[in-house]
Amino acid sequence: MAVTRTAHSTAPAATPAPGPTGHPLLGSALDLRRDPLGTFVRAQREYGDVVRVTAGPPGLRTVMYCVFSPEGAQQVLATQAGNFRKDNVFYEEIRQTGGNGLLTSQDDVYLRQRRLIQPLFTKKRVDGYAATITSEAEATAERWRNRPDVDVVREMDRLALRTVARVLFGADVEAAVDVIHANFPVISAYITGRAYSPLRLPRTWPTPSNRRAEAATSAVYEVCDSMIAARRSKGSEAAGEATEDLLSLLSQAQNEEDGSLDATELRDQVLVFLLAGHETTATSLAFALHLLARHPEVRARAQEEVDALPSGEPYTAATMDRLPYLTRVLKETMRLYPAAPLMGRRAVAETEIDGHLIPAGADILISPWVTHRHPAHWDTPDRFDPDRFTPDQETARHRYAWLPFGGGPRACIGRHFSMLESVLALAVLLREYDLETPDTDVPVTAAVTLQAVGEARVGVRARAPLH
Repeated sequence: MAVTRTAHSTAPAATPAPGPTGHPLLGSALDLRRDPLGTFVRAQREYGDVVRVTAGPPGLRTVMYCVFSPEGAQQVLATQAGNFRKDNVFYEEIRQTGGNGLLTSQDDVYLRQRRLIQPLFTKKRVDGYAATITSEAEATAERWRNRPDVDVVREMDRLALRTVARVLFGADVEAAVDVIHANFPVISAYITGRAYSPLRLPRTWPTPSNRRAEAATSAVYEVCDSMIAARRSKGSEAAGEATEDLLSLLSQAQNEEDGSLDATELRDQVLVFLLAGHETTATSLAFALHLLARHPEVRARAQEEVDALPSGEPYTAATMDRLPYLTRVLKETMRLYPAAPLMGRRAVAETEIDGHLIPAGADILISPWVTHRHPAHWDTPDRFDPDRFTPDQETARHRYAWLPFGGGPRACIGRHFSMLESVLALAVLLREYDLETPDTDVPVTAAVTLQAVGEARVGVRARAPLH
């Protein structure tokens, strides 16, 4: 935490942050390109909880102050959140491509958006999406019939995208899913490539990369704009309908202080929900299935819990409360494979974190990937152990030792939706299938979200009906 000193203070003076020197010309650029997450883990082990990392040639060099402790993460995200803004290159690239929605907006714009949108994410309203979540998971289970194995990365991406698209668009889901599924990977790769490049060419130049990204973005924009126009064209007629899809509710959201969202603002929010609401949940689901397949004793225990649910009773939000062990499996998966492995900020004023001086204007990197493996807070941190998340264990641990949804005033608005979707979908799939896979890790890398490198194949064997 920051230390306030007086003339008679005995607090130790803040020191410059240590860090690797790296290549004489490129710093740590090559290490970050080859293995960004592993590079940050090694940096914490070798240099401590605040590490200065440089990357790129002289004149184009990037300097990052990496903050790895839970205490430092809490300071940046919560207790001094006003001093750490989303002004860095990464968020600017997202703004330029995906608009200025809740993920990227700041100050009065963010507060206005949050006030308008928060009522749509109350627990009661989110709980109402349980039937949609369950039906999509059951459709996935049915599609797996007579298949010996599946790529859970691709399958969970499809499941999560269809689910969030149905929640957003209702019956219009089919028109949106194919376009989004084809174009989001292009957009994500473009944002990441530009954010990590020391030299960013103007977006208006007709390079192959710019042209691919422009085509992909235009296709997604067109889908969103047509959906928004269809809702608004109903006018007063729609006001009398019991429309519960999120786009309809967003279109109707208003209050005396903030007015309502215009068409551009609506599209920006829809894009954020499509990105954050499907890629993050898809990551958690895919790695949960892979870990359950690698650990049959954990899978069997989770299946016992699922099998104890009343036979034939539809899954609802209340079902999640009856699945505490499966919820712990999900939380442990999110510890090992946080969907947002890196979070960036920029310091407004000079400050001190964990005894190290952070200059004004510095780029700050919070890494849930590293903090979730911090040896001072997690015993044998690379081991998969859902019982780390018993109530007693969670209470005893620093609240920012586990931060897959961020924290502070910018914590993820969709946390409950993601947890509900993930637990119910896992329950459906475990009810229907036994899983098995080789005991090997799936390579990953950091893009806009955590990305598997290649496939993660899991054998699926239909279970005999219980009754």
